[in-house]
Amino acid sequence: MEEEKRICGLYLRVSTEDQARLGFSLPEQRKRLIEFCKFNNFEIYDFYEDSGISAKKGNKRPAFERLKQAIIDKKINTVITLKIDRLSRSVYDWENIMDFFEEHDAHIICSNEDINTTTANGKFYTRMMVNMAQNEIERTSERTKFGLVGAIKQGHIPHRACLGYKHENKKLVIDHTTCDVVIRIFNMYHEGASYQTISNIFNKEQVLGKTNWCDSTIYNILQNEVYKGDFVHGKRTKHPEYYKDVVEPLVSKELWEECQQQKKNNSRSYKRNLTYIYLQKLKCPKCNHILGGKATKKKNGNVYYYYYCNECKCSIKEEIVDDFMKDFINEIVEYDSVVNQFFLPMMKQKIENPRDDLTNEIKDQNDKLERIKKAYINGVFKLEEYEKERKIVESNIENLESKLSDTEICVDLKFTPEDILLKRDIDFINSVKYPTRYKQENKSWNTFTREEKANFIMSYIDEITLAKTKKSYEVEFIKFRETICKSMNELYSNGYLAREMPILFDNSLGNIRISSYLPKEKITEHIIRLKQFYDVGYYEGTYNVQDQVFQFDYLNNNQTIIRVFPLEDYNKLDPDNKLPNHNFGMLYIKDKNELYKIDEDNAFKYIPDKADSLVFTKEPTPIDVKPANEVVLNKMYEEEISYA
Repeated sequence: MEEEKRICGLYLRVSTEDQARLGFSLPEQRKRLIEFCKFNNFEIYDFYEDSGISAKKGNKRPAFERLKQAIIDKKINTVITLKIDRLSRSVYDWENIMDFFEEHDAHIICSNEDINTTTANGKFYTRMMVNMAQNEIERTSERTKFGLVGAIKQGHIPHRACLGYKHENKKLVIDHTTCDVVIRIFNMYHEGASYQTISNIFNKEQVLGKTNWCDSTIYNILQNEVYKGDFVHGKRTKHPEYYKDVVEPLVSKELWEECQQQKKNNSRSYKRNLTYIYLQKLKCPKCNHILGGKATKKKNGNVYYYYYCNECKCSIKEEIVDDFMKDFINEIVEYDSVVNQFFLPMMKQKIENPRDDLTNEIKDQNDKLERIKKAYINGVFKLEEYEKERKIVESNIENLESKLSDTEICVDLKFTPEDILLKRDIDFINSVKYPTRYKQENKSWNTFTREEKANFIMSYIDEITLAKTKKSYEVEFIKFRETICKSMNELYSNGYLAREMPILFDNSLGNIRISSYLPKEKITEHIIRLKQFYDVGYYEGTYNVQDQVFQFDYLNNNQTIIRVFPLEDYNKLDPDNKLPNHNFGMLYIKDKNELYKIDEDNAFKYIPDKADSLVFTKEPTPIDVKPANEVVLNKMYEEEISYA
């Protein structure tokens, strides 16, 4: 019987991986298959090419579907391909292909492999070959995934940069031309604005030169984990991978989480009317989950706040945390007010708006402006399009130059730790001399609104750990933000930050401000500067270590102690408190108004410059100031260390 003539469809395929391999390019495959058909005297009916498509399970291949249709229409009876993995790398798909070919009396021939699908052994061999091909895919996938994990952890995010970011050296970094827009969106939403409200405002203002802001855009931004520094790979798959802290965040994790919680409410009608001071900060003492917030309103109008755990069904009163915080929170508030006035503006500009980054951004925007001009000259842009693009870029440049200007100003400001000590001493004197004005200028924790308290806690505290007692709960540990702890501890240990300690004045419990050791030349400079504003007095005395008594000479009671401090570094000289006495210095201010040297406005607006020509004198007079017992002092020191 005469053998059936082979009318062949030549199937060629390359995936992205294969294109880089020698011998797998489409032209090379075509050349080899044509030569193979000529050698075997096969008739070529047509070529079927799938480019850039993998042979994984379920992939749609247009050319392969066209090839199958040609088999159904009896236009071809044989498929010629280079290797079996050109047709499939999936065992599941291969079984379907074999059934299809058998049903339509078609055959497969591989020019580089001895493939025969007409026998049982041949079919078994092809299955083994496909198994090997599928195994190669799975191993490649594992290697790719492993490499991808490492890349993501290094900040190489395999996605298009979202608003507020850009790709730089394959890393996702903050784009200073657009990041403020994202931060504004989160803040507006957190304050109660809906998606539609935000998009309407942005369209009206033509933010970033756009008038097509919509609800979905705002929604997608708010639910993107990248903005809190995290990344989810394969979010739409069954097994997404979550990576924490792989990108520099634009918003805090607390703010991001609160916005997710708020999305569960109707954002079009929701307006925040209850503020939970410690939300996202308290952890359940049983299961360690973050506690949610709830409140009850009594008939008398008072609102009582609680924090609860759904898992453990426990509830903690907010006043428990308040009672623990009140012992030291005002000191941190005072520190915050000083640092905010003198240091944070400079630090914030340097951190958020690095000079080099801003300079490079301005250069990029100027280059872009030049490209737009050339495009207009060459007729690529119409005048209307050119003007629109030009205004956007020029607005970006103006914004960046403003930030750079602020940064340059901050660089020139020469604030020092000595200034912090000086400012806090002046604030204390002002609180005595001008108590009404001081309360207006410097708010205390008790005068904060709930919103101000919540913002303060969010800025300074990472988490608060609770412990179960026999009857209720208590605060076990407060973890402050590392940057705050480090700066406060350094300032205190170096003598530039005073802390209040309990003292017994004639059997009455009060407080006195105590700081650590400073060299004598630093003390002299400090007093000289203070004397430009106030008639500050200075005298020296001793502290009896065994009796725990301060002994100073003192004239009368119309003087207020500003601060006491050791005259030697007793942490090094006498760490075990074996010396009978420690020498201390004391600053005081007389209470009479005629001793003022500066008017009220300047006392609150400025700090004195250095003035080496001024001098100060010691004024000894008798006083006996006894501190609280040693147990109380030790407890206070331990608490200072734990929260700072």
